[in-house]
Amino acid sequence: MQLDIKKIADAADMVINGYAYTQEGKYIRMLNLNKPNHAAVIYDNKIVETNMDDIENQIVLDYYLNNKQFMED
Repeated sequence: MQLDIKKIADAADMVINGYAYTQEGKYIRMLNLNKPNHAAVIYDNKIVETNMDDIENQIVLDYYLNNKQFMED
């Protein structure tokens, strides 16, 4: 299955430094647009599911926590 990166980025509520954040209810889905096989799910300001290493997890969580007020409703 081929992902349409442009479509994902356009539909995202927030894009920061190549990471697309999309809110679905209480969950935030994050996809690395440069490496689409790197993804995470954030719930209650914590990463609850991921396939990334600890360093990248901390980077995307910091981006989210520092900018979540800018997410579109």
